[in-house]
Amino acid sequence: MLAVATTVKLLTEIALLALAGQWLLGVLAGAARDGNPFYRVLELLGRPWVKAARWISPPVVMERHLPLVAFLVLLMVWVVAAVAKVHICLEIGVALCK
Repeated sequence: MLAVATTVKLLTEIALLALAGQWLLGVLAGAARDGNPFYRVLELLGRPWVKAARWISPPVVMERHLPLVAFLVLLMVWVVAAVAKVHICLEIGVALCK
């Protein structure tokens, strides 16, 4: 169970960092962000999560807000995974969690 919690937490962290990096690079690059190869890579990493956000969000949510929805949902998943990992480590002993 510890491996599952750790894996979910790691995958969530990667997705969160990709979405945050995409946002930051979009702010810094402005209108030229679509031609930036790093922006395209970060967009590629975040695209599955944005599509999942479209699937779970109501139709009134605008397309430009979907990355924020994805980020917030992933943040909640990360918190749940972190709490689960701490709970499991406290049950089995901190020495076994290293």
